[in-house]
Parts: sequence; C-alpha cells; structure tokens
Amino acid sequence: MTSPLASSAVPTESPKRRALRLKVGRGLVFMGVAHVVAPKPFLGMIPKALGNPRFWNLVAAAAEGTAGGLLLTKDPKLQRAGGALATATIVGVYPGNIKMAIDAGPPTNAKAIAAWLRLPFQFPMIKAAASLARAES
Repeated sequence: MTSPLASSAVPTESPKRRALRLKVGRGLVFMGVAHVVAPKPFLGMIPKALGNPRFWNLVAAAAEGTAGGLLLTKDPKLQRAGGALATATIVGVYPGNIKMAIDAGPPTNAKAIAAWLRLPFQFPMIKAAASLARAES
C-alpha cells in the first residue's frame, strides 16, 4: 500500500538545475544589493524618458532581489515564480544595457568593448531564467 503522503512529496531537483538556480538566484540577490549600496553606475543606465533614475534603480533592485530570493527558496512554486520574475527583470533592464553601450561609444577602449560585449550575454541569462520559470521535466 502506498502512503497518501507520497503523492504530495516535492519532486527531486536535478543537480544541474539546482546549480543553475543557485547561481542565478545568488547573482540576482548580489545585483539587487549592489543597486542599493553602489547606485551610481546603474543610475546612468536608466533612459531619461523614464524619469527619476533613483526610483527606477530601486525598482530594479527590488525586482532583482526578490527574484533572486524566490529562486533561493526550497519551494518549487516560489522558485518558478522567481524564474518568471528574473526573466521579466532581465528583459526589462536590457534597454539600460543598450543605453550603456551606446553611451560608451564605439568599441575602441576597454570600457566600451565591455559594454558592447555585455549585450549578447544577456540572452543566455534570459534563457536560463526562463528555464527556471518552468517545472523541471
């Protein structure tokens, strides 16, 4: 006879997914804290059309910190919510990354090269976050 509790057990997470979840979660918490502790680099990334950069910086900090925190929980439903919020946040801040690259100018010095190289690396991050928004199959 099977225990009635067996069906409510939390599915086992693969080591690969766990490692990805922890990496993304920790990275987002770190970046959320960085937005608050050292806001200056982030303020310049916010498009002027949005208005008050300090407000939007704090919104980004809250979204990143919350997404990261949800990914670090033990609850699979909260982890998936964290993956969805992480995806939306990374997509949402992408225009700021584009602005940073444009403001840095042509990729002729280290700072500008780094700003331009950062852009394509956002896509694997979006893919990783989106995968964490779905249940593991």
